Amino acid sequence: MWNLNFEPPKVIEARVLTSMPDPLRRARPSDWANANKSGRIADSFLEGPAFDRAGNLYVTDIPHGRIFRIDPSLQWHLVAEYDGWPNGIAIHRDGSLWITDYRKGLVRIDPGNGQIEPLLTHRNSESFKGVNDLVFDPQGRCWFTDQGQTGLQDPTGRVYRWDPSDGRLDCLMSTVPSPNGIALDAEGEAVFVAVTRANAVWRGPLMQDGTVSKVNAFRTFFGVSGPDGLAMDAQNRLIVAHVGLGGAFVVTPMGEVTHFVRSPAGVQVTNIAYRPGTNEMVMTDSQTGCVLVADMPSPGLTLFSHTS
Repeated sequence: MWNLNFEPPKVIEARVLTSMPDPLRRARPSDWANANKSGRIADSFLEGPAFDRAGNLYVTDIPHGRIFRIDPSLQWHLVAEYDGWPNGIAIHRDGSLWITDYRKGLVRIDPGNGQIEPLLTHRNSESFKGVNDLVFDPQGRCWFTDQGQTGLQDPTGRVYRWDPSDGRLDCLMSTVPSPNGIALDAEGEAVFVAVTRANAVWRGPLMQDGTVSKVNAFRTFFGVSGPDGLAMDAQNRLIVAHVGLGGAFVVTPMGEVTHFVRSPAGVQVTNIAYRPGTNEMVMTDSQTGCVLVADMPSPGLTLFSHTS
């Protein structure tokens, strides 16, 4: 059942905005593909879309350790290339790129010169399992997921909140089977986590002392994979990218699905981002190396990167 009025979700047809140029694709073996794609060649795997204040769109290419900037004219520019597996991007208010890197932890990249700076590489001398995605709250604290290879066979993924002002790192959840995308609601009352291998989105109410309590399965899905990237719109609806179902779902605060954004390309829609101040949402289709775009019912929630 998708919603209480028993009507099917409205379908929004996405379209291809841009595709990774052929000269940038790398059709060769990689350690990442060996571990995550059964050794199949992955010439790219796009994730982490994020817009800066100038309208540039940044994306990551996980298996080849690359960060790209796509300018408003849809030209692709290599920002950085290094020996990591970069996944999610959140842009700080100061314009720097904060990236969750599976190999290196939380890192910061200067988009001007591509310089990489480690921010958080471990917790209490223990390495992370493999961090995945992140979001800033209005106070500038960084919330991120530590997924690694967890799943229903090993439900030990974690969700953290790090305050760079004092260095405090809180582990908010520690028994998650594959925590992936993460988002905060408009009122600051709950954190949402895409739990990929459980094919669900969890909702964690935020208590006054900053802890999370009574986490529940907010929305469940189906298929061979599960939810990946998350975003919030201005109406406090959650947008859920689903790897395997070829699109993204619009979910109300009650957990009802009102719309499905359908990919015209592949089925591996990994992540999403709103163009600030507009109803336009982009999606990374990692199967084809494309960035898709769709016209949504309402604008996205204003992010920390675009506040003064």
